[in-house]
Amino acid sequence: MKGMVPVGRPFLDYLLAALADAGCQEVCAVIGPDHGAVRDRYEREAVPVRVRVSFAVQPEPRGTADAVLSAETFASGGSFLVMNADDLYPVSALKALRALEGCGMAGFERASLLATSNLGPERLASFPVARAAEDGRLETLVDGGRADHDLVSMNLWAFTAAIFAACRDVAPAPNGERELPDAVRLAVTRGVPFTVVPCPGPVLDLTSRGDIAFVTERLRGVEVAL
Repeated sequence: MKGMVPVGRPFLDYLLAALADAGCQEVCAVIGPDHGAVRDRYEREAVPVRVRVSFAVQPEPRGTADAVLSAETFASGGSFLVMNADDLYPVSALKALRALEGCGMAGFERASLLATSNLGPERLASFPVARAAEDGRLETLVDGGRADHDLVSMNLWAFTAAIFAACRDVAPAPNGERELPDAVRLAVTRGVPFTVVPCPGPVLDLTSRGDIAFVTERLRGVEVAL
């Protein structure tokens, strides 16, 4: 529902437009059973013409890995992207992930995020960072990275159907939720190859009310074509 926060217009409008700019044609929004406002927006009020929006319902908020499982039918065994609805990613990053033949992640350059986004050092330290081999293959995700050369995961992924088994099998976090970074770690240990794609910022993050003014100002004058 954070994607429905108005920043001139609903934030999710900008993400859908960016996906269309990157060449995506079909989008699945994973929503809760009481999130009818999202359906109303994109089925009646502002029906997109450049992308086709469908919906998958996550019955309970049981974590991001569980949310991905909710879209398994939509994926139909093919490749797909996964992203947060409260983050606006560069079109260049979306295109780079779409170009991958297998699984991968956008590794955002920490120094670039600090310089161009509304993400301070403490918030960035809460996101996992990629540890990759020389050939760009993801070895693992680690928590608490703070070096300028760190490649930060902002939850922008390219997946194949191989991720669904890991999402089912991953152990719950202490809060009881099954989280996507943990599922990725599990998939990597099972031999699923992931490519780390280095990407510059900005990423506009709408985590809290305090982000609304910054994001609204950054998006002022940005044209949106759904």
